[in-house]
Amino acid sequence: MTDNKTNLFENGLVWFGAGVSIAEILTGMALAPLGMGKGLLATLIGHVIGCVLLFMAGVIGGKTGKSSMETTKLSFGKFGSIFFAILNVVQLIGWTGIMIYDGAISANGIKDVGVWIWCIVIGGLILIWILIGLTKLGIINTIAMASLFILTIILSVIIFKDGNGRSIDADSLSFGAAVELSVAMPLSWLPLISDYTRSAKKPVKASAVSAIVYGLVSCWMYVIGMGASIFTEESDIASTMVKAGLGVAGLLIIVFSTVTTTFLDAFSAGVSTETIWSKIRDKWAAAVVAVVGTVGAIVYPMDDITDFLYFIGSVFAPMIAIQIADFFILKKDSFGKKLDIPGALVWLIGFVIYRLLMKVDMPVGNTFPCMMITAVLEIICVKITPQKKTK
Repeated sequence: MTDNKTNLFENGLVWFGAGVSIAEILTGMALAPLGMGKGLLATLIGHVIGCVLLFMAGVIGGKTGKSSMETTKLSFGKFGSIFFAILNVVQLIGWTGIMIYDGAISANGIKDVGVWIWCIVIGGLILIWILIGLTKLGIINTIAMASLFILTIILSVIIFKDGNGRSIDADSLSFGAAVELSVAMPLSWLPLISDYTRSAKKPVKASAVSAIVYGLVSCWMYVIGMGASIFTEESDIASTMVKAGLGVAGLLIIVFSTVTTTFLDAFSAGVSTETIWSKIRDKWAAAVVAVVGTVGAIVYPMDDITDFLYFIGSVFAPMIAIQIADFFILKKDSFGKKLDIPGALVWLIGFVIYRLLMKVDMPVGNTFPCMMITAVLEIICVKITPQKKTK
């Protein structure tokens, strides 16, 4: 087991790769109606909220040595963990398909050989990443991340060098909605981070490095997206790269950023599958997810993912709120139970609260208020129905 422990540099590389993403850039483009000033503020607020939660989720996995879905047993019991693992596999298959689809569309915008061909190329590279394995990627991952770092700096310089912004419709997006879009990306990683911090040599530091690196890089991608929309007057990143004359470099950014991000989705889907069926190896389950995601990207259009993001938020925001309250405040341990019914009921209430708050425009979005309410309800519930404490 010791040989498979990851160090802080490896954790940082993993989450740098998660942050450099076409999906993040495209989400940043959606914030452009606010303008660069308000858009940046919304991005920072959303990422501070999301990344603090990401850190706390990582600490839970790191200190217990359990995968993300295994840690849910502490709050919800065995059947509750299986329930969330199934939902997590579903959302990760969805993310795998969405990421491959977005990457293929963008790559085809630079080199038109057919979207389906790019889907196969990206899906094939993800499969190679999975088969090599996280702890064996070593120099390959380092080279890929260094290349992406240099190329994204070049892209940033090209986008911002003129500084002449276009006129925008500031009324088409509220500040609260922009914050929620900024929270959405870190939130989507909450059910995954423990899959990587569980094997860290220094769990708390690894969780901090993971959350900080991801948060900084993700904010950078959002700013690139906003800048591309405001300063270059383009509606997609491929057009921006073509206009900038990046060519092959642009293709490398698109393809490898998609691979390094989507690899995490597929790998974690494999880990969650082990929670459901213990006899299945995570690597082979992840490989199947990569194949299914590739086929889905070829067959189904995935242009509007708004409802998908809200689904993730409504399921996993109350889940992690309960876990944080249980682990850090209540020290609750339902690992040996078949189902923690009070925890399940609090989650259901949190789910409903999230869906109701979607209709309310608040300056901090609806994820944070939902999680605060859910955590308070969990604390009250546990206090009035005493649970077995961990030693």
